[in-house]
Amino acid sequence: MNLSFSKISLSVVLSTVLLSACKKEDTPAPAAPLQATTYRNLPADPITVSGTGQPGAATNKYTFFSFKTGAIVANADSATNQWDLGFRGTTLIINGGNSGPGQGGAIVQTGLFDETVTAPETGYAVDSPAAKAIPTGSGNGWYNYDGSTNIVSPIAGKVLIIRTGDGKYAKVEIISYYKDAPANPTANDLTRYYTFRYVYQPDGSKSLK
Repeated sequence: MNLSFSKISLSVVLSTVLLSACKKEDTPAPAAPLQATTYRNLPADPITVSGTGQPGAATNKYTFFSFKTGAIVANADSATNQWDLGFRGTTLIINGGNSGPGQGGAIVQTGLFDETVTAPETGYAVDSPAAKAIPTGSGNGWYNYDGSTNIVSPIAGKVLIIRTGDGKYAKVEIISYYKDAPANPTANDLTRYYTFRYVYQPDGSKSLK
């Protein structure tokens, strides 16, 4: 056997193995799929009820929420970009336009939550004195109101695409407007308690899957 040839062959094999190992190490792992989070019973300025059952006045303040932290943001931080969506009764505001100093915007999109996998490039509305980015009123935005039963119902197939206060993206589906999200709410159920699910993309891309 030619020892020189054997050494060369062994060197080639080792180099190939090492190169292959390096390539495997250099290849980034695929990003994990984003997971939907459900937030329950967010109090959207609920009307208080006394021990005698008498309703009290609401505060007329918004409850601010951050998708980044998955938590309520203090009203003291309303003039920052730390919040993304504000809730007060059936009205939703975004952190942009005349509602906040952030980069927020919103699109009310028709489709299924799970099949909404990319935030649009354009088309984001912002709050203005004339109208909210997420329209208010029955049938105009995310809900319908039945005057005969006094029930607010989320419109099936409505997905809110949110550009957050710091320019990231999220999708939101409102599940219920009533405390503990009863399947068939009645006029006796406590209102102004949102249950919703959302997916937040922290890397700044428009991918929502």
